[in-house]
Amino acid sequence: MTETAIDRPVRVRIAPSPTGYPHIGTFRTFLFNWLFARKHGGKFVIRIEDTDRERLIPDAVEALVEAVKWFGLDWDEGPRVGGDFGPYVQSERLPIYHEHLERLLAEGKAYRCYCSPERLQALREEQQARKEPPGYDRLCRNLKAEERAEREASGAPSVVRFAVPLEGSTTFQDVIHGDVTWENRVLDDFIILKSDGYPTYHLAHLVDDHLMEISHVLRGDEWISSTPRHVLLYQAFGWTPPVFAHLPAILGPDRKKLSKRHGPTGIAAFQEAGYLPEAMLNYLALCGWSSGDDDEVLSLNELVKRFTLDRVNKTGAIFDHAKLDWFNGIYMRSLTPSDLAKRIRPFLGSLAEGVDETYLTQVAALIQDRLRTLSDAPELSEFFLSDELEYDAALLVRPGTTAETTREALVRAEALASQVTPFEYQVLEAAYRELATELGLKTNQLFMSIRVACTGRTATPPLFETMEVLGRDRVVRRLHAAVERLG
Repeated sequence: MTETAIDRPVRVRIAPSPTGYPHIGTFRTFLFNWLFARKHGGKFVIRIEDTDRERLIPDAVEALVEAVKWFGLDWDEGPRVGGDFGPYVQSERLPIYHEHLERLLAEGKAYRCYCSPERLQALREEQQARKEPPGYDRLCRNLKAEERAEREASGAPSVVRFAVPLEGSTTFQDVIHGDVTWENRVLDDFIILKSDGYPTYHLAHLVDDHLMEISHVLRGDEWISSTPRHVLLYQAFGWTPPVFAHLPAILGPDRKKLSKRHGPTGIAAFQEAGYLPEAMLNYLALCGWSSGDDDEVLSLNELVKRFTLDRVNKTGAIFDHAKLDWFNGIYMRSLTPSDLAKRIRPFLGSLAEGVDETYLTQVAALIQDRLRTLSDAPELSEFFLSDELEYDAALLVRPGTTAETTREALVRAEALASQVTPFEYQVLEAAYRELATELGLKTNQLFMSIRVACTGRTATPPLFETMEVLGRDRVVRRLHAAVERLG
């Protein structure tokens, strides 16, 4: 089955439940749907599935919207943008679900179940003891009219179950997995309306997908086992199902489903860690999909051009933090110093207060190759932005020298810094190489003492480029302070 084997416009959706914050799995599914819609000139819909009222998180929808904005993506219909098929929040669509539910009840394709939680628990325990697969025994499906009326009159709480055909099999086509068939006898009569009056996912998403004219359902492969139930519901309503494409799960290094035990999985954690959204999008696109050649670093436009469902893997994709770091490094080094400066500023906090863009851009250019993520910026740039340095004076004295010879060398270095013109790294390097010769020191001895004096560290960007950015006044002050430390 081809991905576009359907005679209607491409319309896809992602339908997150606001019972948790956005995570890697959500956004990989989001991205594949977005790429598919853009590739085929279709519409991408966001629909909020908030029927699980007990587990709602108040700001989960806002977190989703902000994460989408951070990634630089958009949607055509849904919260904040509206559309012709709203409302796009399921709790605002209850009358629609009840209308369709009554139709199933009237046609005998669904029934009310009055079994108590205690009875259902006892049933499960009995089935487990007999080593049988758990499932509802259809007690209420076979109630006589008077028994049903008696339960209604007593005010007993109820749910509504779909009456699964007792014989035959159900087959659906999947773009990624091919034909999938389930015997109806292994499917129990699943709940489509809970006792609180809210529909379950099975009914609500299906009614929404039909009414919103969704052409393709791209979702995680954990829903494969539920899809036969959905196909039976489509048949019960007399509707044509959409094209199904079940995406491989994202796994940890141990090949188990990605979870917190494998490290951060929430989008917010990656934002706070300083990953670039374009790097994450590129990497997530390759989690379960291949471009068709050896190219890995692909812009969003290139991903849209190349994306096809026939190159989506059937098996799970390993989420490799080291590979993500590699992508982030590639994108980090591709930024202009000006752009990088703007991106690192929020991570610098008080260090960047009062620092102008020109100076911060110069700093960004020097630390760019050393950044793994944006959150590394404070550590790498602190000596550029802080007036006070804290370091052990012993670091100034290099092997083969003494405190006295080092102090004399730094006195000369300070005098040279106050005089050399222009204060540029090529001129500085030539002048200090000549000074090392005059002092009878190896260049690495003198240069490391100057590096420690100017930065408080033994590992920094190139010394003389660092001195140029620090500027004459700051360098002279720091060399003078180093002399006093040795005094």
